[in-house]
Amino acid sequence: MSTMVRTAAESRVRPARPGPGSVSLWSRWARLDWVLLGAVLALVALSVVLVWSATAHREELTGGDSSAYLRRQLVNVALGLALFAGVVVTDHRWVRITAPVVYVASVVGLALVLTHGSTVNGSQSWLRLGPLSLQPSELAKLAVVVGLALVLAERAQGAPRRRVDRTDVAVMLAIAAVPAALILLQPDLGTMLVLCATVFGVLAVSGASAGWLGGLAAAGVGLAVVAVTGGLLKAYQLDRFLAFVDPSLDPRGAGYNVEQARIAIGNGGLLGQGLFDGSQTRAGFVPEQQTDFVFTVAGEELGLVGAGLVVVLLAVVVWRALRIARASDDVFGRVAAAGIACWLGFQAFQNIGMCLGIMPVTGVPLPFVSYGGSSLFAALLAVGLLQNIHLRGRPLR
Repeated sequence: MSTMVRTAAESRVRPARPGPGSVSLWSRWARLDWVLLGAVLALVALSVVLVWSATAHREELTGGDSSAYLRRQLVNVALGLALFAGVVVTDHRWVRITAPVVYVASVVGLALVLTHGSTVNGSQSWLRLGPLSLQPSELAKLAVVVGLALVLAERAQGAPRRRVDRTDVAVMLAIAAVPAALILLQPDLGTMLVLCATVFGVLAVSGASAGWLGGLAAAGVGLAVVAVTGGLLKAYQLDRFLAFVDPSLDPRGAGYNVEQARIAIGNGGLLGQGLFDGSQTRAGFVPEQQTDFVFTVAGEELGLVGAGLVVVLLAVVVWRALRIARASDDVFGRVAAAGIACWLGFQAFQNIGMCLGIMPVTGVPLPFVSYGGSSLFAALLAVGLLQNIHLRGRPLR
């Protein structure tokens, strides 16, 4: 009897936080992390406007229909938000059950790209599904994060705070190695860099020893040196790295993107030239401006204020992801949320850095902002998973 009384008293003092599957739909939506959701919705809204501005005056892209890319991006946003909502309302147990399916599906998609894929900008990264195009490497980022989180969660059963040992590290590296190898064969160097940074971040937050982290960092630097000096990179990829060191080496080739991106951002000043009025943007001087270089549209047309807003909103997303990771009561949620923060944070830094000339041009999209379905779907699925983890974690302060 005394045990029952004590248990009842403890339950009154520390009420259990219900999971997504045990509360009403309305209560679930009311308890979302609205700071995170607000930042994401603001980025998505900016994406629609910036993509429209980047393409409205480009008849070679739109075929004379200035709103063509606007409509396509609105469809991408609608589908992405539907995927987001689907993950939010899914019981967290099903999220863990379907994690292996997501991982296997991403590996199969990456393998199909090598045999049936389409080549764009030197990389065989796309699958054509009728009128639609899918880039499996974007979804593979989320699949790897979820796969690593599931492995650690399964191995930590009964000891959620145990230290990661060499077996854990070996299994995690093996999980990441399969999609990484397939991505490298495309070759998609930008996605490979993001994936490496994500895995390194997951290992760091999971408690891997400094020796393992230092060894992996040294191995990564060594592989990069071998790739550059050993002829493993394609000519255009090597040119991009040389242009990063000195854009003037090839101002009409590999260095052209960097120079034009800098000019566009510099033209914006404090408040910008106004939406649809950017001189570089209207003239189409910045290649791939609606995708890889969409940040230059914000810099030129919205100025330092608008570009700074994009940076702040992305920082808010990463911050909330880290807060959700910290508040999570289970290994899966903690590792998955931290992995998403590493992925989105590094990819945003890489994209904005190449627009500013402080990172090499690698062709990675700006999360939530660049045109295209694959990147947007993956990012919104990741935010849906963050919200799902948040709903069953400790309340954020």
